[in-house]
Order: sequence, then structure tokens, then C-alpha cells
Amino acid sequence: MDTYDVSNVPEYFRYLRVHKENLKNAQALKGRPAKSPKSRDEILMQFMFRQMTNTKSPDSTTNIRSSFLPPAYPPCHTPFSKLSKVMIKNLCLETHHRERYLLIRTVTPADTMTAVMAIVEDEDGRVLMLQLYNQQQELSSAHGLGEGTVLVVKEPYVKVMADGDYGIRVDHLSDVWFVPEFDDLVPLSWREIVTEGDENAYSWKVKGSEHFDQGDYRLAIQCYSKTLDAHPSPELAVTTQLNRSLSFLKSYRFDAALKDVDRVLEVSELSEKGLFRKAQALYQLRKFKESCETHAILAEKYPDNTQAAHEYSRASARLMEQDSGKYEFRKMILEAKKRRPPTLDRGTYIGPVSVKQTQSHGRGLFTTKAVKAGELLLCEKAFSHAFYDEDTSQDLRLLLNVDMNEATIGTQAELIELITQKLHKNPSLIPDFVDLHHGTYKSVDVLEVDGIPVVDTFLVERIILLNSFGCPLSSRESHIGCMKGNDDTAKKTNKQFHSCGVWSMASCINHSCLSNARRSFIGDMMIVRASRDLPSNTEITFWYKSPISRDPKEFPLNLQHWGFKCDCILCQEAQSASSSVLSTRNRISADLQRLFKTPKMNLRKIEDRISNLAGTYSRPASEVPHLTLDTPYLSLAAIYASSRKLEKSVEFALKTLESLGFVIKGGNLPRVSNAPLVVKKWGLMNDGVVGCWMILCFAYRELAPTLASQAERYARVSYKICVGEDETFDKTYSRLSDRADGFLTTAK
Repeated sequence: MDTYDVSNVPEYFRYLRVHKENLKNAQALKGRPAKSPKSRDEILMQFMFRQMTNTKSPDSTTNIRSSFLPPAYPPCHTPFSKLSKVMIKNLCLETHHRERYLLIRTVTPADTMTAVMAIVEDEDGRVLMLQLYNQQQELSSAHGLGEGTVLVVKEPYVKVMADGDYGIRVDHLSDVWFVPEFDDLVPLSWREIVTEGDENAYSWKVKGSEHFDQGDYRLAIQCYSKTLDAHPSPELAVTTQLNRSLSFLKSYRFDAALKDVDRVLEVSELSEKGLFRKAQALYQLRKFKESCETHAILAEKYPDNTQAAHEYSRASARLMEQDSGKYEFRKMILEAKKRRPPTLDRGTYIGPVSVKQTQSHGRGLFTTKAVKAGELLLCEKAFSHAFYDEDTSQDLRLLLNVDMNEATIGTQAELIELITQKLHKNPSLIPDFVDLHHGTYKSVDVLEVDGIPVVDTFLVERIILLNSFGCPLSSRESHIGCMKGNDDTAKKTNKQFHSCGVWSMASCINHSCLSNARRSFIGDMMIVRASRDLPSNTEITFWYKSPISRDPKEFPLNLQHWGFKCDCILCQEAQSASSSVLSTRNRISADLQRLFKTPKMNLRKIEDRISNLAGTYSRPASEVPHLTLDTPYLSLAAIYASSRKLEKSVEFALKTLESLGFVIKGGNLPRVSNAPLVVKKWGLMNDGVVGCWMILCFAYRELAPTLASQAERYARVSYKICVGEDETFDKTYSRLSDRADGFLTTAK
């Protein structure tokens, strides 16, 4: 939803077609020996040359890099003891070598493009390219895939690469194992230092601490684990587990850190470090209540630990947000502007909603009580969020999915990596994530093999395809861009974003063009508010693609990825309308765009054409919004307000709202009673609604002063629905603005 889908753009669809053709040609070679016609020296020289020429200069402009997803294949789920060894000379092209493993070591430094690549050799000295996907961030550091690293690739898959060379492609994290140098699998000839037989537990602990001090947490963990396998004393075991837990924390493996500190606390229940690290691990797993409970014990027993006191305060703040839904939104906006990526340290609030089964669209989100327009339904921290910074020369990725015939530009490939890494490191998160909608995709029914989590990369990709949201840095920033006229009309309502993320609870919300809620963003936080008054047990819906300014040809909206077409009343009306009616609407809409752009606008003629456009609708807007009318109505309202024809301004501002489905009482002029201005029914919410209410406020100040504050109050509620909060309303809109719609052109 709102991701930058370019599947139908000819320029990018051509890439997809070419890739399909390459795959077809590669399949013709399936089963042939993976013996490269190039010598070892040629392969090494070519790799090193490419590595030098791919170095990107600091002042280079943004590039678009292609990333191809191969046809989906399952991860290895066979225990290692049941795999047999295979050599490079026995590998075949385009083949998954089931129940086999390949022992290799790197003979070049790593290079990173869309994958982490290196040339590897087996014990016979034969070489091939290795491509490790979804490990770029993990292996791009100095302690990543260094020369001489020994690996096991389980059930290796050899592919014909785009340049015609051969390579081992690894998509699943659990299909590759980084072998410690001291492991019995490593041939003696590959060991830089042959460990002596009298290596004891303490010496392994010392080596682990040396690696930790160097920031090499993977080797530190391996050495600490060797310590614990060497029958250490009880005191050394506790120290080692505390050290290993810290290494796990540093490498974002919070599940494993928690297991280590729990073992420590079984022996020493009041261990200061144990309690502190347990509270940290629980916090990172977003178990704020349990973290606070652990902190409470820590604070009682160790009141002088100032660092723990600070962390206790932080955990308590998250717990309060989680329980109350009270946030400092203005502070969050400032943090999102400063942080890169804009990852906010906030709790998730789930308000008066719960997940239930719908009659026809799987699970949905329903209200648990009556709510008012603007009420907070949820404020959710992203499960994972991939940010594209438009202010830098960061490369964009074109992700091509052959199975789904999809092409997207943005950070989807990065999001796949972030989520697979997160699940692999913290397997306690796997069950809830894989329970998200993934269509008809069938994955292996195995979560762990040999103590290693099994994460199906293609299942993650499918879940992202069906559940991710494109998102701006902040919805307020997007709103300001719309009001300043930085975007054309279509982009105002159907934006596509390069940044994206997955919000698990929000992904349960089903689509409707006539949505009753709206999502907005601040960094990696999604805010969902009701956009109309809702009774208890009402299903929450928001549009996956806005119906406003949508091409009539796109009705009914085809949501093929989700397996259905929208059957809302808007789509039904568009489908039932005759081709002549739709043609007339398009023609009049085009005429109006031209008339509004003429230097000397003929307002009477514009009104006549708008009246003709309104005549193409047979049902009242309160039942079926008249979506082609809100923009011309609002334009007239603004023109009349600016020229001080205030009665006309009120007339067309109210018509704007009514065209979107609003039912409003007490707003017409001249007033016949002192009845207040009341929205009896809320309509579709777009960014222009805020300015429309402020135009009414502008006109009412002179014509009906008691209504002005009421109109401004509705503007504030509409603003809250559109951008997620109203704390910044007074910095964005004001009665003192030079513009009739109250927008402050200096807003930022």
C-alpha cells in the first residue's frame, strides 16, 4: 500500500521481461556441471577488477540498482548430521543440491552490491563466486566476511548469473553457517593457528573478551560458547554467560541474551549485571511490563546504579504510552527529522479495537466501543521499517519479483533483509510474523533445525508484498507539501513512497474506498484515527489506494494481490455507470481544468460546467460521494473567499464537503436559527478538507461569528485525522494567515 509500484511502467517492465528471459535460458542449462570455462586466476582477477571499478565516488548521484528475486525455493530443513559433503566439481547448474553441504572458505575480500559477494574455494582449490543475500548490513563491517572465513552452505544452489558466469546463491540465512576456526570441520591446512590440546575454559574466555573488545561479537560468542563447553568452574560459567549475554545484546540477539541471563539468575538471583541485562533484553523485545518489573527489583537492591535508573525511567515511559495512548507528538516529529533512519523509541498503543474474523475477507480490525471522528484507534511502532533519505545520494533498489510479476522501486529489498535478520536473531518473533496474511504461499513447517532458526526469505517477501505500507518521513510534511502545491492533484491523494515498513496490527485492517479510518506516520510510528463516528463492533477500514482523483478506469479497484476486487458502493456505482456518463464526466472535468487555468476566469461559466458535472450523478453524495466535484467546488470556494464574496464562498465550501459524503447541519446562509454547526455524518477525508473548514471559518468570522470557532474546531479534528496529531495545528493553520484557507505558507 502506497509503495512505489512500477510493474506497469514500460521502462521497468522491460527489466522484468528480460530477467524472465534470462531465467528461461538458464533453465535450459539445468543439470550441467557448474564448471566455469575460466581459470582460477581469471576468476580471481575479474572479481578484483570489478570490485575496484564498482567503488562509488562520494559525490555521485542517486542510482537505481536492480535486485532480482529468483523463483521461490524452501530453506534447508534437514539436520546437518543427515547432510553429505559435496565438492565444487560435483555441483550442477540451476540445481538445489538437496541433502548435501558444501565446505568453503573465502579467498578474496567481500564486495557488496545487491548481495555480499566473494570468491570461495573448496578443499580441492576449485573456486566459484558466492552471493549471500539479506546479509549486507550484517557483513559489511570490518568483522563481516573477511578473507579466510570458513563457511558451510547447506543444500547449495548454483545459478547462471546475469553476466553469464556461475555463482552459489544463498537467500536463506539458515542455509549458511560461519564455521569457527577451531571447529573440527575446518581442515588443518585452512587454520592459521592450530589450537593446542590443553586449551582450557579460561583461555577461551580470554579470547572471547579480546574479540569483544575489538567489536567482533560473532567470534566473541563462539569463544564464550567454547568456554561453556569446556566444563568451567561455576564462577567462570556465570562470568562467561554474562559476557556472552552482552555480546548477544550488542548483536541484537535478544532472545539468546535473555536465555543466558536467566541461567545466571537461577544461580545468583540478585546478580546486578544479570538483572540489568535481563531488563535490557526484555525492553528490546518490547516487553515493557516485564522490563519494568525487573527494573523494580534492580532499583530496590542497587539504588546507586544511575544507568539502571535511567533505563527504568525509559521503560516506564514506554509502558505508559502502551497503556494510555498519550504521546508527545511534537517531540516525536522533531526526533523523526533529526534521526537517520527516523526510528523512534516509543511504545505501541492498541486502543478500542480488536482482531476478529470477517465474513469474507479473513481477519479484520473491529471497534470494541463507540468512537468519535478523530479518536486514536492505534499508534503502532513498526515491526520493521526501511527508510529512504531523499536528502542523500543513497541508491534506490528496483526489486523484481518473477513469481508475482511485480516491480517496485524503494526500500523493499532492504526491508526483506531487515526482517529476515530480525526473525533469525529473535525466533520468538517468528510465529506472530508468519501468521500475517501471505496468500497462497506454502512454506516449510519447521521453525528450527540444529538449534538454528529457519526463516523462509520468500515467505517474508510475500508477507511484505501483502502487508507493507509505503510511508513519508511524516504525514505533516506531506500535508504541507500538498497545501503548498508541491504535488499535482493526483499525487496529493495517491502518493507513492520509497520508504516502507510492516505494522502488524495495522496490516489486519481491510480495504474500502469508503474508508472509516485514516493512517498517518511520524518516522516509523503509524497513527490510525477514526475518520468518522463509529458504533461499537464496526469493522475498521482504510483505502489501500485513495479513490479521490483516481482514474475512472481504475474502478472497481483490482486488489489482485489480496485476492479480491473492491465491492464498495463507489466501485459499484462506477461499474454500473454507462460509458457515455463516464465519458461525459471525463470531458467536463477536463474542461474545468482548462477553465480554471485561463488568465481571466469566467466564474459563471465554471459554475455552469460544475452544475453539468453534478448532473451526471444519479444518487445523492451522502450515499455515493461525487468525487469529481470536490476539487472544482473547493477551488471556487477559495476564489470567492479571496475576492470577499463570502456568501458564495460558504456555499461552495459546504458543497465541497457534501460532495465527499459529509452531511452538515446549521452551516447554510442566511441563518434561520441559532442552531450550531454540526457534522451529522463524516465523509471521505483528504488533505483539502482541513483548508475547506478554514475557508468556512474565514467567511463565518464576518457573516456568522458564532460559527467560526465551530468550523475551526472541525478543521482541527480533520487535521488530526490527516496528519495524526493536532499539536502542530497552530503552526500550520491560523485565522491570521494571508490565505483564505488559513494555511501558513511559512509552515515547516
